[in-house]
Formats: sequence, structure tokens, C-alpha cells
Amino acid sequence: MKTPAKSRIQVNVDVTNPGQYFACCGLFELADRAWNGAEAWFDNGAFCVGTLEGEGGTLETLLNDLLAAKLQIEEPDELTTSPLTLGGPFNLRLDWWRDDQAGGSTFKTWAGQQKVVGISTAMHHAMRRAIPLGPNIFELAESIPDPDEPKKSVAPFYFDARRAAGALNLDIGFSTDAQKIETLSFPSVEFLCLVGLQRFRPWPNDDRTYWYQTWTPLTPLTPPVAAAVACGAVSVPGGQLYSFRLLFRTKYLKGFLPATPIRGDQ
Repeated sequence: MKTPAKSRIQVNVDVTNPGQYFACCGLFELADRAWNGAEAWFDNGAFCVGTLEGEGGTLETLLNDLLAAKLQIEEPDELTTSPLTLGGPFNLRLDWWRDDQAGGSTFKTWAGQQKVVGISTAMHHAMRRAIPLGPNIFELAESIPDPDEPKKSVAPFYFDARRAAGALNLDIGFSTDAQKIETLSFPSVEFLCLVGLQRFRPWPNDDRTYWYQTWTPLTPLTPPVAAAVACGAVSVPGGQLYSFRLLFRTKYLKGFLPATPIRGDQ
């Protein structure tokens, strides 16, 4: 068994929510970059991140660093799909939605007039209000104002399964957009999932479902190994595999649906 990480932060997570799972992976990515190395694991409804060397930091300091980091638009003339760069201390380029070869573009949930720049900027700003929630940062639910037009709200990416599961008009009997009804988004999940999908990806199954896998304190992992475990390419003791589908809200707009466990490795 590996020696436990020296210090750790943790967030509460529902691992059957794919958005929350990959948001944990995004938090892990950020900690690894900010702390010059990190390892993480899932443990009884929590996701824990620890340092490999040095003192590391707290969840609050990591989130404050994230909020202070500039989100740079790489192609200002292409706001729908422009790559983004998250500035120091992370220095992370986000462009997985343009990745056709490794399947990243499959999980692009927005289209048409929805713009990755506007959604990500709004969710990034809104995360400031999640800091007081501590380990419950994924529970922040708000109608997110548009940074450029505060009187308007911004629709999320629909990564959080709590939002996507009710995304069809048939689910409630009418269109919330047509009725101008404000609905809630989960900004911490939406933005951190956007970060997590840069390295961590679900694995496509034959019946158009997608898999991801948790791992336990028995096997704390660094990001490169965890990415292989996450997609089910590598099994670990105690790992649990989950399966979920993409909801097609329209012909082009998608959302992540809740996942179900399909196998556990003993």
C-alpha cells in the first residue's frame, strides 16, 4: 500500500453524477499544477486530494487561486469554440471540445448561439460564492448572470446531471425558455468539469453509453495514472465502474444523465 498523502483537501461528491465526478478530476488537475504534484482518491462520499511533497494548500486557497487566474480567450473571433487558457499558477490550455481523434468533441454539449467563452466565464465568476460552502461546493445552485449583460442569465453546459435530467420540455410539460423561467445551475460542477475533461475522459461503450471508474484510499493515484483508471483502461482494487448516457436535448445540444454502477473490482 502506498504511503498516504501528506495533507489533503476534500469535497463531498455524488459519484453517480458524471458532472460531479469529472469536476473532482478538474479539482485534482488544478491541485496537481498548483502544488507541483498531488494524488487523490474517493472515500465514502468524499473526494480527497493530498500533496506529494511540501505543504500544499487548503480548498479555500486553491479556489481563491482559481478565481484569481485569468481565463484567456485564444480565438476572440470564435467565441463558440475558442480554446481557453487558465493562467498561473495553473497554466492549463482547455480545448478538448475540438479533439475529434481522442473523442473529446463527443462531450461538447453546447451549439448554436451558446458560446464556451460566455458560459465558462460566467461559471468561473460564480464559483466565488461557493467558497463559504467548504466541502459542499458542488451544492451551490444559482441562476447565473451573464457577465456582459447582468440582467440576463447564462445556461450551463449541462454537465451536472441534476440539471440535464430535467432538460427536455416533455419532462415538465412546457418550455422554461419560452416562459422565461429562471432555472438553477451548479457553477462549481460546470466549470471544474470543463477543466477535468481536458485530461480525464469517459470510455465509450458499444451501446452508446459511457463508463468511468472510481478508485479508493487503497490506491491513491497521481493524475496520469488516475486518467487511465477513470476511463476503465486500468482496474484497481475496490474500483467501481459507472455507466451513463448523453441526453440529446435537441439535435445538437446534449447533457450528462445520471450514472448507474455496473461492476466493482474486488
